Amino acid sequence: MNASLLSDRLWPETGLARNAALAIVGSLIVAAAAQVNVPMIPVPMTLQSLAVLVIGAAYGSRLGAATLALYALEGAIGLPVFAEFKSGVMLASFGYVLGFIAAAYVVGYLAERGWDRSVPKMFAAMLLGAAVLYVPGLIWLSAWIGFEKAIQFGLTPFLVGDLVKAAVAALGFPAAWTLLGRR
Repeated sequence: MNASLLSDRLWPETGLARNAALAIVGSLIVAAAAQVNVPMIPVPMTLQSLAVLVIGAAYGSRLGAATLALYALEGAIGLPVFAEFKSGVMLASFGYVLGFIAAAYVVGYLAERGWDRSVPKMFAAMLLGAAVLYVPGLIWLSAWIGFEKAIQFGLTPFLVGDLVKAAVAALGFPAAWTLLGRR
């Protein structure tokens, strides 16, 4: 098998059961990453976005997006999976959760095309994924606190962290492929 994604290489079987298991595990990873946070108002700083983008790269566009849709659904129906064990759609940060779906899709799409095997390309993919998740996040947050404050509190404080997270993934994915014996 010529596996194009890390998930395919690590678990080569296909089918609904495999994909459902990966989606559930992925949503749990994002939920755990959401709890590693620096409390800030109105949006806490978490490891969520790193988990989201890594899942997109590891799972690919469709399964990555489906995993994040499952995560959004879990929180929307009341499971305490969002940052600070919150849930529900009436949160100032829920727009970012919606952005996670698109971000995982974009990063997964690029990984399917080999971007996860190159440090510069993976860095670019992660930054693009981060930018994509900000669009619905900032639109939603703007409805709560206005556009200028959304940029001030919902974007600016996170930019340095996004660069660090992109660098971690940019180094990690090509290294994982090297360890697995395929570039």
